Amino acid sequence: MEERDGGFRKDTVERLLRLHFRDDKTRVNGDALRLTAELLKVFVRAAARAARQAQAEDVENVNIEHVEKVLPQLLLDF
Repeated sequence: MEERDGGFRKDTVERLLRLHFRDDKTRVNGDALRLTAELLKVFVRAAARAARQAQAEDVENVNIEHVEKVLPQLLLDF
């Protein structure tokens, strides 16, 4: 279960998902773990780029405009 998909370990992603499950019997299959890991990777990448954009503008807080400015870069990653 230590295999990394999308930059996150599967067990870490599963633990994050389980924090929000209401039923302890809920199961997560491998495809769902891989998809969630990929979404987390994209989200973290977007947040990091938006933070760099805010730094470039000498702003301490990241806002939606910074995220909007880096979205085209994220699309080019795929």
